[in-house]
Amino acid sequence: MQSQDVAPRPAPDPRPGPVVDVEQAEAALVEHYPRLVRLAYLVLPPSLGRNRRVLTAHALTQRALPRGRTSGDASVLPSQKTAEGRDADPGYAYVRLRVLRTALEAGRPLTFRAWPKRAQLPPLLPQVWGLRLFPRSGGADELALDQRLSALSAPARAAYVLRGLERLADADVRRVLAAAGEEDPDDALAEADDIEAKYGLLASPEFDPCSLQARPPDLMRRRQHMKAALAAAAAVAVCGALLGLPGDGWGPDGAAAPPYAQNPSAQAALDPGKLTLVPAAAWQTSTRTDFSVWPARGTLTGDRALLRRALAVWARPGESVQVSATPGTPSGAPPGPPQLLYAGEVDQSRVVLLHDGLRIARYAEPKDGTQGAALDFARVDGATGAEANAVVLGRSDGNVRYLTAPWVRTATVRDLLKSAAGASDSSGASRLGRSADGVTEPFASPAQQTGECRSWNALELTDRSGTRLTTDLGELTPARLTSGSPGQPRDASAATWSPLACSLAAVRGQGVRAVNAWQYARQPLPDASGTANWLCTRADTWRGGGTRVLAQFHAQGQPYGAVAAKAENVAACGAKDSHVLAGVLWKSGTGDWYLLAAGSKDTASIRATGGVDGSTQGNLLAVRAQQGAQAGLKGTLADGRPIGGLR
Repeated sequence: MQSQDVAPRPAPDPRPGPVVDVEQAEAALVEHYPRLVRLAYLVLPPSLGRNRRVLTAHALTQRALPRGRTSGDASVLPSQKTAEGRDADPGYAYVRLRVLRTALEAGRPLTFRAWPKRAQLPPLLPQVWGLRLFPRSGGADELALDQRLSALSAPARAAYVLRGLERLADADVRRVLAAAGEEDPDDALAEADDIEAKYGLLASPEFDPCSLQARPPDLMRRRQHMKAALAAAAAVAVCGALLGLPGDGWGPDGAAAPPYAQNPSAQAALDPGKLTLVPAAAWQTSTRTDFSVWPARGTLTGDRALLRRALAVWARPGESVQVSATPGTPSGAPPGPPQLLYAGEVDQSRVVLLHDGLRIARYAEPKDGTQGAALDFARVDGATGAEANAVVLGRSDGNVRYLTAPWVRTATVRDLLKSAAGASDSSGASRLGRSADGVTEPFASPAQQTGECRSWNALELTDRSGTRLTTDLGELTPARLTSGSPGQPRDASAATWSPLACSLAAVRGQGVRAVNAWQYARQPLPDASGTANWLCTRADTWRGGGTRVLAQFHAQGQPYGAVAAKAENVAACGAKDSHVLAGVLWKSGTGDWYLLAAGSKDTASIRATGGVDGSTQGNLLAVRAQQGAQAGLKGTLADGRPIGGLR
């Protein structure tokens, strides 16, 4: 969508005017309801999520009527005598102010210094059970604007929306924000100036909470955990936790913190006798290949004292417990009795692996009985097939050891840097031994590798449906490596990832679920220097946000690709937006410098601006340049839409 700047209209005079009765306010609310709900939706913090923003926007708008028959609020905004339409309606000015004020209140953080305002709490009405509602998706421009608005403070978002949606001049925006309770409207306007004035996009369906799509939540998890959720709600209602006996060393609760209250529901969730134990052969007859069909394995699955300590530490880790969680992973107590995946001795520790449907929890304590324990969490919601093939059991001395799924037939360690195209299948590969329980031998992990990138080990796991390539990025589960177009990724070969492996260091410890490599262009190099491949790697996370995209340039004869551009939290190179454009300053064998750029195959033209001037029809650009030149890239797709270069 092409955005258009809209000339601001004068705002109503914010000085006190005539009293607004409830019938007048109700008439204005009913007539302009879609506009008021859209205003509230745009001002509310995006961190609420689209479903809750929709419901909260409707709730705030519906609560905007005066409490009595009339309103004597001194901050009511009466209309100017010369205004027309809704600007001449004191009732509309009043309900708009009420909606804006409560939307700003909803964005303020809760503190212990004051009681929360009603707008800061989840709305009582309207409520939708069993469905998730969200506006229709817009285009790349709307997504970019939404991301920019999310980086603003609530007053700055309000200033931007009042300018663009309500068409108010800056002086009137100041008065409206002041009437809504903001102390420094000038700062809000100054912050809003940092965003390009694409006000026409505010009318997009992307920001229309009255035209909605409906999708179901996770139905399987809802069915499996309904009883557990009720038990957890009861536990929260009485603010309880397990009542145990504190002691020295590995007592009944080990390194757990002291209990706070007796609670039957919490005790049931943390009772070793109620752990879910899947039969050893369940996966062979199940249609599912996920963690829910992993059997309980290990030599200590019958050690109730160890399992009790693991569950108690999960519920309330003490000061001596080292707790870690991948980004976006909650670390609270399980909502109900979790599933036991493993309990046994690994190197110098006793390790317990548990699964609650959303997370994998790894508990580890020293075998010598010394104080302290480790508790690690990682999200695995929706993991199936290759994403549920292995879990980290332990790390020591730069090595990692995995527990593999029962359906995994063979495991191989492969150094990606030795697996270039044309090399034999055995290059850089070694068979990895496993115990009868599926525990692998330790091997060197790239998760904590520092200094120059000389090797990058990946784990190949083979089952009856094929071979999956994964790598350790510092999580409890390895990240899956795929290749191909963003809409249809497939299992990658080691040769595909050989020139790109070292770039994986940029996404370690980010909660990455899978990384896809896509060769989106192939370019002949100037001065008869051969050819180069343009590749895009996209790392998607378990939580959805935090996506990282790298555009890489791999020239013929070079062992590794060079990172030409990178971006975070963008749709480029993904299933929703497969378009990508990037450039690099390159020196040919004759010593001449060129700006090389390439876009995905549907790029119709590319233009370089700034320190380099040049253009081309098609998706490949090569222009002579000076060493150190700085250039910008702009492209046009075949359907006429613009595309910017990754930076």
